[in-house]
Amino acid sequence: MNKILSFFATGEDIEPIQDQATIDRLYKKYRLKVMLAITVGYGFAYPLRLAMNVVKKPLIDSGVFSAMDLGNIGSALLYAYALGKLTNGFLADHANVKRFFAFGVLMSAIVNIAMGWSTVLWIWIILWGFNGWFQGYGAPTGAVSLSNWYSNKERGLYYGIWSTAHAIGEGLTFVVTASIVSFWGWRAGFIGPGLFSIFVAYAIYLVMQDRPQTLGLPSIADWKNDHGAEDNKHANTRDAQKIILKSPAIWILGIASASMYMTRYAINSWGILYLQEAKGYSLIEAGGILGLNTLAGIIGCVAYGWISDKYFGAKRPPVTLLFGVIEIMALVVIFYLAPGHPIILTSAFFIYGFTLSGLLAALGGLFAIDIAPKKAAGAAMGVIGVFSYIGAGLQDQISGFLIDKNSMLVDGVMQYDFSTVIVYWIGSSIVSMILASTLWKIKVRE
Repeated sequence: MNKILSFFATGEDIEPIQDQATIDRLYKKYRLKVMLAITVGYGFAYPLRLAMNVVKKPLIDSGVFSAMDLGNIGSALLYAYALGKLTNGFLADHANVKRFFAFGVLMSAIVNIAMGWSTVLWIWIILWGFNGWFQGYGAPTGAVSLSNWYSNKERGLYYGIWSTAHAIGEGLTFVVTASIVSFWGWRAGFIGPGLFSIFVAYAIYLVMQDRPQTLGLPSIADWKNDHGAEDNKHANTRDAQKIILKSPAIWILGIASASMYMTRYAINSWGILYLQEAKGYSLIEAGGILGLNTLAGIIGCVAYGWISDKYFGAKRPPVTLLFGVIEIMALVVIFYLAPGHPIILTSAFFIYGFTLSGLLAALGGLFAIDIAPKKAAGAAMGVIGVFSYIGAGLQDQISGFLIDKNSMLVDGVMQYDFSTVIVYWIGSSIVSMILASTLWKIKVRE
């Protein structure tokens, strides 16, 4: 066990490099590599957690699982992810993120490959739960890397860039994985991304970097001359992590994030089924609409970070409120627009994806990292994560129950009624917006 822990532990600081030109050159080189690893690498590995969302209709139609079964399977991943994100968040503050992140992606890939070879409910629940745990390595390592390699005043923009990873992954899932399933069946939806992500894990290991000090570089605060009020206050990482658990703002932020994640995972988990059944789209058409929605999210993440940094002095609540109102309006159009208006529906999904991704960037971690000690960035991400994915897990079970309860078999064909569950999905976004608004006066660290 000691050997395992030492393998994953962050490296020792080495003798500092004295030549400023060398420091500048290496910092620019490694910052680019880190951003590529945590954004592109994470984005390419993200479909490993989303395959279930694409294969629901073939599994239900073939009688392999019911909607309730799939809700329970999906919630297993989300609950395990919540726990994994919490514990791995605290561990990531002490870890060599290069090894930590690559290992999580590799194990998630192996689990996905195994999913393609069974149709036993309890095996799926266990495997998908393990997948959630290993997926929980990604976000905390990204938060720690951002804190180590990007300074306070640039955090919003680069956090926004990093947050595009989930939009990249969702786009790949709803377009590429949906196409794979359409041509080769649901099993390929697990096995294909699993095989590909083995190579992704290796690439992450090659590109990712540990802390700057392990490479002989100064801290990012010293290099950028950007010292926040809390930078040197908590010399001990464990003491800094305790601050997180005692902060009321973190707890409110966690509940607001949980509510937003209910809406997010409702669309991710059930959106394709909804578009197929309520709007009459094919699997590839539904996947294309959701794929466009997630591509809009790439723009939204960067826009949120840039707007809040440049125009609001790194204050997140005003931009959060603006994005929240627009996101709710887009949801109303998506769910209550009559069928037969594809351009309006697609535009509403685009606006929803744009605003949702900005909200996820803020509520799901950026604001928490802003108000937390820098040495506890992973812990802050973990605490918010456990709220977020408990909310997402509850959503999968509640949505599965409501969809099953309001659906019936007519002439051998399942008829779905989404009227009740839609109210729940929109209501979650409204609750999130209200809670986030109570944090208006919370000060961001300088």
